Amino acid sequence: MGEPLENLYFNWLCAKVIDPWDKHPPATYWTLMKILHTTEFVWLVTGDDSRSQDGKELRREFLLLGEIPDDPDWRTIYEASILEVLIAFSRRAEFMTDQSAVKWFWEFLENLGLTDCDDNHIEPQDVLEVVDIFIWRKYDPDGHGGLFPLRENRVDQREIEILYQFAAYLTDQDRNL
Repeated sequence: MGEPLENLYFNWLCAKVIDPWDKHPPATYWTLMKILHTTEFVWLVTGDDSRSQDGKELRREFLLLGEIPDDPDWRTIYEASILEVLIAFSRRAEFMTDQSAVKWFWEFLENLGLTDCDDNHIEPQDVLEVVDIFIWRKYDPDGHGGLFPLRENRVDQREIEILYQFAAYLTDQDRNL
């Protein structure tokens, strides 16, 4: 293994949501993915610590599947990144619904307003502003500006954990749990 572990892991994460076999994709998102991966997920609401743990659990899976010796320091020293949390949560969303994790991941990015940030059309500072709004829950009470914008809102989405925001989103979108 000549490549640094972190590079291998980043590529493994990206392969979860970007088709690595598509040699000529219409757009690439490496810069966006790198920004999301180098930005720490900060949880402010009880329950979202589980989202962070889910994200960090991807590291263990990567080591196991890659038959790479466990490195507890590497697995635990850093908090989960936004990319890890979004991938882990998209997998949870797939388990809870009939939509694939990849589709959920891109729907999350669409809801955040980041799908236009391909490598040819990205301003890193703009991405960081969007991520800042998401992390620090500066989005609207109805979820607009966050992962789960609602048409009808009964509870301030900034004050409830992401899992319950997701449940409200599914109900609001007339989707089944």
